[in-house]
Amino acid sequence: MRVIGTAGHVDHGKSTLIEALSGINPDRLKEEQEREMTIDLGFAWLTLPDGEEVGIIDVPGHRDFIENMLAGIGGIDAALFVVAADEGVMPQTREHLAILDLLQIQGGVIAITKIDLVDDEWVELVEDDLREVLKSTVLENSPITRVSSRTGAGLPRLLETLSKDLADRPPRPDLRRPRLPIDRVFTIAGFGTVVTGTLTDGHFRIGEEVEILPQIIKGRIRGLQTHKQKEDSAVPGSRTAINISGVAVDLIHRGDVVTHPGSYLPTRRLDVHFRLLPDVSGPVTHNMESKLFVGSSEVLARIRLLGVQELLPGEEGWLQLETRSPVVASRGDRYILRRPSPGETLGGGIVIDPHPSGRYKRFSSQTISRLETIKQGTPTQILQQALLLLGAASLGEVVAKSNLDVDDAAKASRELFESGVMLPLEHPNNALINNKTTVVQNESLIPDTILVISRTYWDNVAESIIRAVEEYHREHPLRSGMPRQELRSRLNALMKSSSRLFSLALEKLFAENELVEAGPIVYRPWHSIRFTTEQDERIKVLLKRFRDSPYAPPSYKESQAEVGDEVLAALLSMEQLIAVSNDVLFRRVDYDNMVDEIRRLMEDRGTLTAAEVRDHFKTSRKYVLALLEHLDREGITIREGDVRRLRS
Repeated sequence: MRVIGTAGHVDHGKSTLIEALSGINPDRLKEEQEREMTIDLGFAWLTLPDGEEVGIIDVPGHRDFIENMLAGIGGIDAALFVVAADEGVMPQTREHLAILDLLQIQGGVIAITKIDLVDDEWVELVEDDLREVLKSTVLENSPITRVSSRTGAGLPRLLETLSKDLADRPPRPDLRRPRLPIDRVFTIAGFGTVVTGTLTDGHFRIGEEVEILPQIIKGRIRGLQTHKQKEDSAVPGSRTAINISGVAVDLIHRGDVVTHPGSYLPTRRLDVHFRLLPDVSGPVTHNMESKLFVGSSEVLARIRLLGVQELLPGEEGWLQLETRSPVVASRGDRYILRRPSPGETLGGGIVIDPHPSGRYKRFSSQTISRLETIKQGTPTQILQQALLLLGAASLGEVVAKSNLDVDDAAKASRELFESGVMLPLEHPNNALINNKTTVVQNESLIPDTILVISRTYWDNVAESIIRAVEEYHREHPLRSGMPRQELRSRLNALMKSSSRLFSLALEKLFAENELVEAGPIVYRPWHSIRFTTEQDERIKVLLKRFRDSPYAPPSYKESQAEVGDEVLAALLSMEQLIAVSNDVLFRRVDYDNMVDEIRRLMEDRGTLTAAEVRDHFKTSRKYVLALLEHLDREGITIREGDVRRLRS
């Protein structure tokens, strides 16, 4: 499905030509028909000689309505560039041509209209002049046809030429992320809200939930039409009308975008490459305000120049645009900038990054180099830049940021996996395979839900985690390791508050034997608790007291007073001592002997009382109760009244 857009000066016969070709008057407004002048976008369709049905967007040619023209011209496949034979090249002829060139509309057909009003010699002069004007633009090699809408002369040839021009064009790519920039909103009695636009980047189907951006309004597709024909699905490149249920018509405006929920995010900042037209009235300066036209939207934007103090007419450069209102854009989108007052087309270019991480230093060579790579790079380089910007994200998010088509993204992903530039942080089998983009690595499907990370970011993450653990070991040499939660807290900013990234990063370091996990504790494999000579002497004295009185040993407070908090905590973490309550400790060997003996006695007798245990070990009730309650908590014994038995 293709769309053709008209372009050309006011009163050069664009709408009349469309009506002659299609039988449809694109001037739908009463005012347009009364004044015989197109004011807003008009729509029609026709069938070409090869049987292909194409949509037509008819744009206003008057300079006062140039911004209406920009709302519809961006989504076309080819231009029908109209120049009247009796007037030739005029101001909006040149401005419309400049806009088509900035938007990189790949070719089209030039129609010299009203040939019935002049002689052949005059038409020759007009055509020669036109050829000169078209040089070095996207229409330089486009065929020229001579027509008269009034007599019908040349119309069959024009249709053949249009058909031939479109024949070799590849179909619109399906990125599985449909978006429809809205150029018209209205309501139909009994049906409700209807929006129209040119669909790109994916399919829509009846019954699907949709999202209207930038407001983030949810609705559902009730009906689809293309050229007034009901459809079950709409394909990329088609002029599409969507009947949306659940959304009031006054909540939607021209410039909004219909898409699948979660496929796109609104933005107020764009990194762009820009070309300033050579015939503008003055340079572009830093912090200058402009009107931004992207998709069907029009918003005010402040220009931040990167790398230069100003741009002179005819020059190109890098900008960061900061918009007053949010817009929806994707890498590779074309855009136009105009001076707000007086109205003048400044230039335009291509969106490089619709979601930059923030403001840049204006004269950073690293920033300029990165933007150049994204603009000129191969699919692999583009995907790598998207990954570097995100650091760590799902594979689907990386592909979406790159805006590559499915095949290019799959090939680029394979190359990045194989080269080690992109690393998976989880095994593909652990990730849910869905119906979205997947790539193949070593003949295995890699689902787009899997978390991936750039090698550069991973090296930073791994080094930071290991460094944090080692610093903890130095700060607390008598502790067995660092609590996971404390480690996560220290690295929260680096991990971008992502618990998934933190958990998977640790799992990878465990698997690589860079770290060891012991319950909630993390430590380096070589780490062990080492006591000083003085601490060793104190420990020997304390442990002798435990050895001399194994069933009535020193209390927690006595032990603490003997060796200190840190050393006692180390002995407990090393399990040389076992705490059965807040105050009662045993040596590990004595604890194990007591537990084994209690098991044996219960197996022989069935049950034991606390007094029987006390008498057996010749100790006091304080130690026995602490031990038995500990064994209850550990699930070794169970209390039944005044007796205890082994838990089955």
